[in-house]
Parts: sequence; C-alpha cells; structure tokens
Amino acid sequence: MDFLKRLSEHRQNEGKLAWEGTFAEYLEIIKKTPMVTQTAHSRVYNMIADSGIEVHEDGSKEYKFFTREIFGLDRSIEKLVEEYFHSSAKRLDVRKRVLLLMGPVSGGKSTIVTMLKRGLEGYAKTDRGAIYAIKGCPMHQEPLLLIPQELRAEFEEEFGVKIEGELNPYTRMLVENEYGGRIEDVVIQRIFFSEKDRIGIGTFSPSDPKSQDIADLTGSIDFSTIAEYGSESDPRAYRFDGELNKANRGLMEFQEMLKCDEKFLWNLLSLTQEGNFKAGRFALISADELIVAHTNETEYRNFISNKKNEALQSRIIVMRIPYNLRVSDEEKIYAKLIKQSDLGHVHIAPHALRTSAVFSILTRLKDSKKQGTDLLKKMKLYDGESVEGFKEADVAELRNEYLDEGMSGIDPRYVINRISSALIRRDTECINALDILRALKEGLDQHASITKEERERFLNFISVARKEYDELAKKEVQKAFVYSYEESAKTLLDNYLDNVEAYCHRNKMRDPVTGEEMDPDEKLMRSIEEQIGISENAKKAFREEILIRISHYARKGKRFEYNNHERLKEAIEKKLFTDLKDVVKITTSSKTPDESQLKKINEVTRRLIEEHGYCPICSNELLRYVGSLLNR
Repeated sequence: MDFLKRLSEHRQNEGKLAWEGTFAEYLEIIKKTPMVTQTAHSRVYNMIADSGIEVHEDGSKEYKFFTREIFGLDRSIEKLVEEYFHSSAKRLDVRKRVLLLMGPVSGGKSTIVTMLKRGLEGYAKTDRGAIYAIKGCPMHQEPLLLIPQELRAEFEEEFGVKIEGELNPYTRMLVENEYGGRIEDVVIQRIFFSEKDRIGIGTFSPSDPKSQDIADLTGSIDFSTIAEYGSESDPRAYRFDGELNKANRGLMEFQEMLKCDEKFLWNLLSLTQEGNFKAGRFALISADELIVAHTNETEYRNFISNKKNEALQSRIIVMRIPYNLRVSDEEKIYAKLIKQSDLGHVHIAPHALRTSAVFSILTRLKDSKKQGTDLLKKMKLYDGESVEGFKEADVAELRNEYLDEGMSGIDPRYVINRISSALIRRDTECINALDILRALKEGLDQHASITKEERERFLNFISVARKEYDELAKKEVQKAFVYSYEESAKTLLDNYLDNVEAYCHRNKMRDPVTGEEMDPDEKLMRSIEEQIGISENAKKAFREEILIRISHYARKGKRFEYNNHERLKEAIEKKLFTDLKDVVKITTSSKTPDESQLKKINEVTRRLIEEHGYCPICSNELLRYVGSLLNR
C-alpha cells in the first residue's frame, strides 16, 4: 500500500510540472528565466555542470554526473566535457561537429551515451532544465523561431537571447491555418525529453544497407494522404518522424556510425555545419541537436583511410575512450556489473576482484622506456601508490608516453563472464581470488580474438596477479593473528621513534624500569629498517628524514602515526609479521591442532569475518592457503 501511495504521489508531481500558455506568456517566462532558450549543446553541458564539479589540487576536474557509473576515465571525461560540451555550450564552432567516441569494446562508450540520454530526461523535469515547444509541432521546435527574421535583431537586443533556425514546413502551415499568422496567440507547452516517447532523444542503428531507408533519419512521405492533400510537397502529407526530426532540441545517438551506408552519413554534413538537413520536397529543415556516435579503432582507421570521407571527417571530433588503467577503479567496475546481474547474492572474498583487476590492468599497459619501470610498478603508480624512486612528475611522464595506452587489452565483460563461469563450476555461495584466476586462465583458450603470443603474455600476467594476491593473503592472515594490531604497531613505532630521536640528537636513553642510562637500541632500529632494505650507509639519512616528518606534523598540531610514512608503515608491519610468522605457520598448517591452536584459529577466523569482510567459507580457505604458502 505504501508503494501504491508513492505511485500516486509520483503521478501528481509529474502533473504539476505541466505548463501550457500562449507565446506572449512564454515571453514572460524568458524575461525571468532566459536559460529556457538554451541550445541543445548548452543544455547537455549545464546538466553535467549542475551535478557538481570537483577541482583537485593538480587542477584536474571530476564531474559528479559521471562518477556514479564511469570509473577510471577521469582524464577522458574531463577532455570530453571541457573540449566539446563546454566549448559547444559557448556557441563555438565545435558545436558544428559530430562527437565520435572511439575506443575498445566494453570501454564505456555506450554507458556515457546512455547516461547523457537518461540525464537529459531527468534534467528536463528540473527548473534549470525546463524546455518549451510549439504545441503541435512534430519536431518540438523552439517557440522563438516564430519571430520573423526582420525582428530577430531587435528581439535579441531587448531580451539578450539569440535565435537560430527556421520553422519546419508543417509548423509554418499550422501557424498560418490555425492562428492566422498571429504568433502571440500560438499555444506553447512545456515538454519532457523521453527516448521511449521519441521526444528530444533519438537513436539510429545501422542495418542492412539494402533494406534500410533514409526515411529512418529524415522522415517520409505519407502516400495515404496524397489523394487528400494533392501533392507530395504539402507538409501535411509528410511524416516528420525520422530520428533527426524527433531528436531536435536534444541528443541523437548514432550507433556504430562508421558501419553505416554512405548515403546516411552525407545527411550529417549539412546538419553539423549549417544546422539543417534536407527532407522530402522541402527547403532545408532546421534542427538543433547534439549528434554523438561511437565506434572502435579499427572501423575509424578504415574510415579515415578512404579519401571519399574527407568532408565528413573534418566535421567529426574524435574523443578517445580507452580502458580504465587504475586497479581500484577496475574493482568498482566489476562490483557494479556484478550488482546489476543475478550474481549479487554471491559472496566474493576480499581481494578477489582486486586480483582480477591487477590482471586486467597489466594487459592494457604498455612497456615504458623509462629506466627502472616495469609494468607492475607502472600499475601501482597509476593507482596512486607510492613506489620508491618515483615522484608525481614521473607519473605524468608515464601517462604521456603513449597516447593510445588503454586502447587494447582484456575487457571488463570478459572478466565478468569468467567470474560467472567460476560461480557455476564451484556451485557455492562464495568464490575467492584463486577461483577467478583459474577461470581467467581457462578462458584464454576460448578467447578467439587473442593470438598465441598474447596468450603467453596474458598467462604471465595471471602469474603476476597470483603473486600479488599471495602477498595480500599472507598480510591479511598475519594481521588477523596480531592481537590488537594497531596497538602493537603503535607501541613498536613509539619505541622506534624514541631510539631514533636519541640517535639523531646523540643522547642517551633511560631504562623505564631501572632508570639507568643506555645507548639507543641499534639492534631494534636495524631490525625494523632492514625490513624495507635500508642499508647501513643509508640508515642515518632515513632516520633524519623521519624526524623531519615528525616536525612537519608537529608544526601543524598533528600527531605522527605509523601510517603517515609509507615506507615506515611497511617496515613496522613487516617486523610485526616476521615475529609472528612461525606462529602463523604452525597454527594454519596443523592437520590436528591442539586446544591452544584451535582457539587461535577460531579467534583469527572471527577477526577475518567481523573485521575483514570474509565469510566462514572463504576465511577457512584463506587460512589453509596461507598455511601452504608459509610451508613452501
């Protein structure tokens, strides 16, 4: 009953948005809110901008409109919005171009277009996105097109609003026949974009060139009415129902545009440059719409290699939409796809998606010419991790090394398909990283589009991903074995820092029990520093660096924690884990654990479930696996 009430409220709210009035009343709306007259390109940009823009420290922008569905394509999205949508909204010449999204399969092209279409449908229901049209106009044209050319300059000066385009033949006849040319009496209504109702949003998909008609784009003659109206050139005998007609004021998606027959593409030449197109036996018909198409790189290369396409090519702006290259964002993509499927109820063990993401990202990266950079380091740098010997400037240099990086590799759909396969094979409510890696490996044999050389390369990446998971698994279990892990790390850190401070200041330490003076504990400091490869010669510089970092935090009134320094954090963790390694090994690998070991296993299992997101199935599998790793 609550849902039925909600349905009723929704219907009432939708009804409140409706508006109908005369052209004279519409002018009053324009005086108060000139934004209602914005162009299609401007409407798309404002829709994106109104969702929120976050400017990061490095000056890059994040558009909240896309963050719900698109992950890891920040740079591509920023370029798309700023170089195309923003420029088009300012009426620059960019708006006279077809937007072509080019990228590999399952890279997010269709998702971007779908988000724009769904976004426009919702935006038209807001105050800032409100849109009005001439009632009865089959193309839902802007009411200001009613104003004669001779008066437009005067109108623009008074209202500050530009008018572009002409009424279509049908609407021109409508105004003359029903209103006697009195445009102030023409009825105007608020409209709402809807793809299913074919209002402001159109989609054109190529099919068999022999059977597809150009009428699908531009409309067609209604032969059943010719006897009534006497001529094919009578607007009433023409159906203005092509995708270009219906997408007016909004967006038209041209699916797989470059696979389309040439005769369909030529219609775009005039539409993009002049804002009109030819239909039937009429003069050019004005249209204000954003045309967005998408294709893959192979199709695009074939297209530009054909000299006949030069005219159209110059009217296209190509935006590369590569695969995501960040592991953390790849995890989000998989989580989103799984949530949308019927697999949402299945428990996926921690790090399982990350491990598959590591494999996917490695297949998409290109070997760098920069010395000391392997693909694993590059992957970690792209994901925002600290890698010894590299700075932020190095990351920017790596990103600019290859313009086509991310345009090839394993696609997210393949990974999701293999996860599905793993689930079916195991017939369980939980799968882990090893299950997915095994399924990915088996799937390579069935992947028809990869060569033998690529298969060998991908198998190597599966091994790398497995090694990365092994380290994560050991750390996870070792952490769970540490009683009050954070407290233990803090105690070890405080002890280390006390000794480092005494060492750097050449002071003595005081025994907390006996009170006697003693030298800094060199053995303790080195046991921690050696965990991350700090040599005897480098220890002094490392300790001084730690003191400088402590002073920096102290000046800001903050307390220095062990995780405020990435390398020190790693050293502390490794030291704690090393001390516990034998305990973990014995406990996890014992086939018949005694009462004490069983108590520890149960405690660790509880921690894995309650604090780390494991379930009883995958926590037990993790313990057995780590036990086997430690015994090798």
